[in-house]
Amino acid sequence: MRTVDFDLYLVTDRKTTGGRELSWVLEQALEGGVRAVQLREKDLGGRALLELARDVKRLCDRYGAELFVNDRVDVALAADVAGVHLAANSMPVKVARELLGPDRKIGVSTHSPAEVRTASDAGADFVLFGPVYATSSKLPFGDPQGPASLKAATDCTSLPVFAIGGIEQRHLPEIKAHGTARIALISAISEAPGPRAAARDLLAALRA
Repeated sequence: MRTVDFDLYLVTDRKTTGGRELSWVLEQALEGGVRAVQLREKDLGGRALLELARDVKRLCDRYGAELFVNDRVDVALAADVAGVHLAANSMPVKVARELLGPDRKIGVSTHSPAEVRTASDAGADFVLFGPVYATSSKLPFGDPQGPASLKAATDCTSLPVFAIGGIEQRHLPEIKAHGTARIALISAISEAPGPRAAARDLLAALRA
């Protein structure tokens, strides 16, 4: 049975590590308690992405963490990771499931309650919803949707919903009051002076 037993989903961007090695940032985050990572390095070609995925999987395996590859089902299979993460306009969940088989997990990015319902009906295992707050990484997806829209998204599905978009620790009480205690983020950990402490503090606040 596919279960989603993590509440903090770290999305990678090796350009937002403050000049530090991605592997160092990830290991710090894993030491801080992160147990799910999405490898999202869209500028890499297939071979480079596969090599990175294999390296990151070895790191995740040491900490009992799951690795998801953004969009590239072929790389996810070749690197033998936990699953894939699909954009809202990516290949259909049903097609990804046929390729991945029954055991790997599929996450889907969504930007409206309607997209949440579509992903849920198609057989996704979890969804990201956002952007909840303002963030440069989500500018193509429009203005921040805010906590009320997050609540509408969580109310329309039984799937785990992860809030994404400008998430900082100060937002967690509001997010938890609007339907979810699960978050996905990049900069709050990758740009933090101490990624390990940032991950630890975020998890403690989520679970408080």
